[in-house]
Amino acid sequence: MISSKTSFLALIGNPVDHSLSPIMHNAAIKSLELDLVYIAIPCKNEDFQIVINALKRINCKGLNITIPFKEKAFNLCDEISPVAEKIKAINTLKVNQNLEWSGTNTDVDGFIYPIKHFDLVGKKSIVIGSGGAARSAVQGLIDLKLSEILVISRNESNLKRFLNDFQIFKSVKGYLANYKKADDLINQADLIINTTPVGMKNYKNDYDELPFGREFWSSLTSKSIIYDLVYNPRVTKLLRFSENKGCQTIDGSEMLVAQGAKSLSYWTGIQDIPIETMKQAIKKYL
Repeated sequence: MISSKTSFLALIGNPVDHSLSPIMHNAAIKSLELDLVYIAIPCKNEDFQIVINALKRINCKGLNITIPFKEKAFNLCDEISPVAEKIKAINTLKVNQNLEWSGTNTDVDGFIYPIKHFDLVGKKSIVIGSGGAARSAVQGLIDLKLSEILVISRNESNLKRFLNDFQIFKSVKGYLANYKKADDLINQADLIINTTPVGMKNYKNDYDELPFGREFWSSLTSKSIIYDLVYNPRVTKLLRFSENKGCQTIDGSEMLVAQGAKSLSYWTGIQDIPIETMKQAIKKYL
């Protein structure tokens, strides 16, 4: 029962109406018998700093940060974990003893969770997008020791900043989406990850729900594994297109639950998070 003593956790982003985070977190909170509730808060770009600063002054114990604020949150923290410092993006905040935000990134662990059993050492990969989720994906691929990590983005300034932050890793290279030989890159990739919101439920775009358009994917072959971080819908148009090409596909639901469990542990200090309860809670919505 929610009372005046109940603390809350929240997801901050734009959009958040598609998110299943409240469902899985509240299922875990109920299982753990915690006096907490998890909600989703939509936030306009221009209001982000105001909202974040206000929440730490009320009974908020922690936040998840999603599109498009993972990089913006980095500059609003009093303390930053080593992994978040590496990738310059934050997806999880908690209030520290100074009533300021401590930030970390649980997306890297979440990203690795469904692919850690594959033999990816020395393989070639492509990351579509250059935002906060792409930073987590690239760090995860570095940890998994892939030999080539190509970041493809529409945004030239974002891409330059991204590559500058990862410049010590020779395996990481970048290309703009209009690169003339993109079909060669797609054809040679062992693993391709979509980190953009294209294909997400209620997301409006100009690409018929395939990142960078259908032609961009024309050289895709069945040897590539396609990993779409979008989880709602579970089977995006990109995954359906890839399945028709004979590719092995991975949806974003496993990452969602794994990073969520890691965040809940960060907020509460509880190590044994009921991850199966979280999986079952969202299953019927996917």
